[in-house]
Amino acid sequence: MRLATRGSPLARWQAQWVADRLGGDIELVVVETTGDRRQDVPLSSIGGQGVFVKEVQAAVLEGRADAAVHSAKDLPSTTPDGLVLAALGDRDDPRDALVGGTLEGLHAGARVATGSVRRRAQLAWLRPDLTFAELRGNIATRLAKAGEFDAIVMAAAALRRLGMADRVTETLDPHLVVPQVGQGAIAVECRAGDRPVVDRLRAIDDGPTRRAVECERAFLATLGSGCSLPVGGYATVSGPSVSLMAVIASPDGRVCLRHRDEGEEPVALGRAVADHLLHAAGGAFVLGLTEP
Repeated sequence: MRLATRGSPLARWQAQWVADRLGGDIELVVVETTGDRRQDVPLSSIGGQGVFVKEVQAAVLEGRADAAVHSAKDLPSTTPDGLVLAALGDRDDPRDALVGGTLEGLHAGARVATGSVRRRAQLAWLRPDLTFAELRGNIATRLAKAGEFDAIVMAAAALRRLGMADRVTETLDPHLVVPQVGQGAIAVECRAGDRPVVDRLRAIDDGPTRRAVECERAFLATLGSGCSLPVGGYATVSGPSVSLMAVIASPDGRVCLRHRDEGEEPVALGRAVADHLLHAAGGAFVLGLTEP
């Protein structure tokens, strides 16, 4: 089986993680994406969600690979025609992490670096005295720049997977700083009609992770947005029940709308939480999707 992946150390780690669980003869097909090529501009300026996956998906659709391995948080909320989300590996730590300082310990006016508008908006809401700087690049690149700021924000799972968890100074409560949809999960797509590959990938699909991520993705799809907007969703599963905490914020962090609900049908729950935040709570106006 040929697994398409980005070329970053984290992406290769994730692809190898999938390969080890599949077993057999696995070849990694490395693909460069728009997000990899254009690291000099903010993600929101080059399309947000999808910039790390489109070329990897194309490798599968064009037959150059049999499946594509992604960080689930990088996926757009809807799967392209011709592909199916065949597997979601058991989820790692979904939380955001600070490197270099703690949220309470940062001094007034401290400079925090992140390329995520979601992280920036929620941190600004919690600590309006903070200032922010843009930060792009792979994990090693961002860590190398950490000393230029009072703190940087990264995904806890990424640091743990690369053996760098010791760099974390604080993991942030996911109900205070709500993670990106799918954060901490590894997603594998393949061609919808390729039944042998679909069946093989289903064997590594984790049921609770799938229910949680499907709930989060339904929330995001209902908003019609991606990581270029300050929204987050974090679902947990306990028996038949799914609980979803979600947030819609203004880019400057002055408004931060949160809502939590639970149910047994993940997709319906994700849609219901999105509808509440958009309409009952005024999130559509916050996101600029409607006039005041």
